[in-house]
Amino acid sequence: MTAPEARIVHVEKPVYGGAFLARLEGKAAFVPLVLPGETASVRVAKENKSFVFAEAEKIITTAPQRISAACHHFGTCGGCHYQHADYSAQLAFKQAILGETMRRAGVRPPEAIAMLAAEPWAYRNRIRLALDAHGNAGYRARRSSTIVPISECPIAAPVLLHAARVFHDLVSKTSPALLPAEVTLFCNAGETELLVSFITSNAAKWNLGELCMAASKQIPALKGAEHIIEDRRSGKARMAARWGTGSLTYRAAGFDYRVDHGAFFQVNRHLVDALADEVTAGHRGALAWDLFAGVGLFARRLSTSFGRVIAVESAPAATGALAANLDGTPGKAVHADTLAFLRGQRGNDRPDFVVVDPPRAGLSAEAATRLAEIAPPAITYVSCDPATLARDLRVLTSTGY
Repeated sequence: MTAPEARIVHVEKPVYGGAFLARLEGKAAFVPLVLPGETASVRVAKENKSFVFAEAEKIITTAPQRISAACHHFGTCGGCHYQHADYSAQLAFKQAILGETMRRAGVRPPEAIAMLAAEPWAYRNRIRLALDAHGNAGYRARRSSTIVPISECPIAAPVLLHAARVFHDLVSKTSPALLPAEVTLFCNAGETELLVSFITSNAAKWNLGELCMAASKQIPALKGAEHIIEDRRSGKARMAARWGTGSLTYRAAGFDYRVDHGAFFQVNRHLVDALADEVTAGHRGALAWDLFAGVGLFARRLSTSFGRVIAVESAPAATGALAANLDGTPGKAVHADTLAFLRGQRGNDRPDFVVVDPPRAGLSAEAATRLAEIAPPAITYVSCDPATLARDLRVLTSTGY
C-alpha cells in the first residue's frame, strides 16, 4: 500500500483534545505536536468527509514558543499534549480553547479568563499504568491502545514512579497469567502515604500480602493495596483482596481528609489548596450544597462559613470518607445521585450557594435546568471538560445566571 503523500500546512490554533488546527484542501486538519504559526509537512493518517487527522513529518518554520520536551517519552506516549511548548504558551492554549468552546455553545465568555496555575512538574498525585506481557508499566500510546513502557514521568509525584518501578521488579518475576493488567497509584500531597490498586480481568490467584510486604521494604509510604477484578464486557468490578489500610490521610485546604481506595480527589497536588480557596472564598450563609462532593474537599471548607452544608455523592468509594470528613461539622453527607437529589428538592429550603464538581459528562441538561429552577443566588461550577461545561452553562445563563 502506497504511503500518503506529504502535504504542507500552516498551523492556525489549538483545539480541544491536544491537536492543532490546520487546513488541507478545504478540510479541517487536526495535527498533534505542532504549534500555531508553524508550517509543517504532514501526512494524512485518517480522513473523513469534512476533516482529516494528520501527523507532522517535519516542522518547516518553527514557532518561538517551541521547546524541547522534558520527558523523552513525549510524542509516543499519549498522556501529554503540550510539552513541546513553553508553559506560558500552554496556559494560553487552554484559555483560548475554553473561550472558543463557550462561544461555539452560545455562551459569552468573560472578557478575561483568569488563570490559576502552579509548578507544572511532579504535580499529579494519581496515575494509572498499564502492564505489558513482561510486567513493564507504561501509558497508552497516542491514538493507540499499545502500551508504551516508561522509565520516567516528570508530571507525576516521584513516589508514584518509584513505587511503580518496585512493583515492576516484583511482578515481572511472576507468571504472565498472574500479571495485573493495570495498576493505579495514589499518594497524599507530602508523598508520605500511598495506596495501590492492582486491576486484573480474571480471578487468577496471587498473594497480594506477600507482594506488598516485599514492596513495603522499599516503599515506606505504602499504606494499603487492593486487588480489583474488572469484567470489561459488563464494566463491573469487584474487590478480590485487600492489604493494609483502605484509606490515606490527605492534608489539603487546612484540613486532614480521609481518602479511600478509588475515591475521586483533585489530581493536582500543587493546586488543591488554591482551588479550594477559589471555589469557596467569600461565600457564607445559612445553607450550602456541594453536589458531586467526592470526599468533601469543598464541603468541609464550606462547613466553616455556612450554618448547614449538604454534600451529595453517589460513588460508593467516596461516601464513607465523605461522612467521616464531615463528622462533627454542620455538614451532612447524602448518598444519592445528583439528578435524583435535585428532582426531590421542590418545596425544600433554597441554598444560598451551590458547588457542582461533576465528572467529564457534566451536569446534564435536566440537572442544569432543575438547578436553575431552584435558583440559588450563586453557583460555582468546577469542570474538567470545556465541552460539557459550555453545554451546561448555556442552560444556566439562559435563565439569567
